Formats: sequence, C-alpha cells, structure tokens
Amino acid sequence: MKRSLEDHFIDIVVYTFLFLLAVVTLYPFWNSLVISFNSGNDTAAGGITIWPREFTMENYKYVLKDVRLVNAFWITVARTVVGTFLSIMFTAMFAYGMSRRGLIGKKFYMIMCVITMYFSGGLIPSYLLIKDLHLMNTFWVFVIPGLISVWNMIIFRTFFMGLPDGLEESARIDGCNHINTFFRIVLPVSGPVVATLSLFTAVGHWNAWFDASIYISNQKLLPLQVLLNQTIQSIMTFESATQISATKQEFLQNAQSVTHKSIVMATTMIATIPIVMVYPFVQKYFVKGVLVGSLKE
Repeated sequence: MKRSLEDHFIDIVVYTFLFLLAVVTLYPFWNSLVISFNSGNDTAAGGITIWPREFTMENYKYVLKDVRLVNAFWITVARTVVGTFLSIMFTAMFAYGMSRRGLIGKKFYMIMCVITMYFSGGLIPSYLLIKDLHLMNTFWVFVIPGLISVWNMIIFRTFFMGLPDGLEESARIDGCNHINTFFRIVLPVSGPVVATLSLFTAVGHWNAWFDASIYISNQKLLPLQVLLNQTIQSIMTFESATQISATKQEFLQNAQSVTHKSIVMATTMIATIPIVMVYPFVQKYFVKGVLVGSLKE
C-alpha cells in the first residue's frame, strides 16, 4: 500500500519524539559517566556535557584504593546470585502450589498473602525477629527475609494457571508427582517469566543497602552500596571539617583532580554499570514474560 504524506508526517513526529525521549533518558547517565572521568577541579568550572575536557582516572583510583571495596563487591555479587536464585525458586514453588485448582483454602491463603503487600510488622518488630532468629551479622540476613515475593508469586501463579492442562495430565500419566512435574515440565516452559522476574529480583538485591545498614555491623559483610555510601559520607566530612587530618591533607593534595562531585559520580558508575550490563541479555524476555504472566488469566 502506498503511504500518504500524512503517514510520513506522523512517522517523523513519532521518531522525533522517541529520539528526544531517548536523549532525555540517557543523557543524565552519560553526563555522570563523563564527569567521573574528568578532573574534579575542571568539573567545578562547569560546562562538562558529552565528553571529558581533562581526562583522568584519579576519581576511580581514589575510590578503588579502599581494600574493603573488593570484598564488598564480592559480597554484593554473592548476595545477588544466591538471593535471586533462592527467591525465584521458592517463590515459583509457592506459586505453583497456589495455582492448583484443587487446593483447599486457596482464597484464604491469597488474602493473607495480599495483606502482607500493604501491611508489615514495622521496623522494630522486624529487627527483633531478625535478632531472635540469630541472623544478625550473617550473610543469610540478605537472603532469608526476602525469600518469598508476593508480587512475583502472583505473576508466577497467573502464568502457571495459563499453561495447558495437558502438560500436567501427560506428566501424571508418566508417573510424575507434583515435584517432578514442577521441575521437569512447568519450570522449563516458564523461561520468559523466570528471566524477567530474576532480573527484577537481582536489581533489588544489587541496589539494597537499608537492611545491611541495620543488621550488619561486621565490616567484612558490608555490601557495595553501603561501603560506597560511607566513602561519599567520609569525603563530605573531610570537606566540612575544621581541623585538617592526615587523610584530609591527602584529599586536599588531590583537590586539583578529585572533588566531592567527581567522587560521587565515580562511585555511582561503579555501583550502576555491573547491573546495567545484565539488561541486554534478558531484554527480549521483558514483554513476553511480564505481559503473559500478569495479564493472562
């Protein structure tokens, strides 16, 4: 079909809008990356837009010289991998049970689950519970409290209810029980939902810092986000202190290339880039996973 002038005009308007939207969305991230590679003193003069004027690695050297950073990075990686895997597995198993039509009291269980999405016990009861469970200053305090996500369970449950009944019936004829059916039949065909929810869960674990700031006092168990936040706070303290310590003297000696803003941008990039690199590998599952899992009923 021959396209009219009006169709071409609409295409131009749509693509122009999408281009401007992409620029508005990506430019803040790119500008932060540029500032992290630019001399701090030059950045203070302003005018840094799309390329560094005075390229330097001093910002990253200042952040990475802390030996605790490597340990915190691996703590965060371990938390993200272990926490995501266990959360997805337990949530999916819970959702599979809730999706069974013959489950007695299913409506009551769903009501109880939904209530937890709107109400919680509060910070003090949660702290006392974690303490009584002896999870303070342990790695598992990052994993066990968030093992089940009700929101993810609802998406899993809706997806499982949309699967053909013939899958379970054929598995039952072959002698599979519910456990074998879940791991051999249901879970393998749930790839899009598993991939999408795994990414969302991984991002949550990677960015989490509040639980560690409350439940962890052991410096060896601090995740990356908490440690980088402490680094930024320490620099702010150096800049506002009235007495010059040895550490502040070192900071002032590097003031030509390192400032508070440049350090903030460097720490932001260190905390952001690793998890952003995961998105391209699961992008194709977003629409298929989330829409099918949430809308098909």
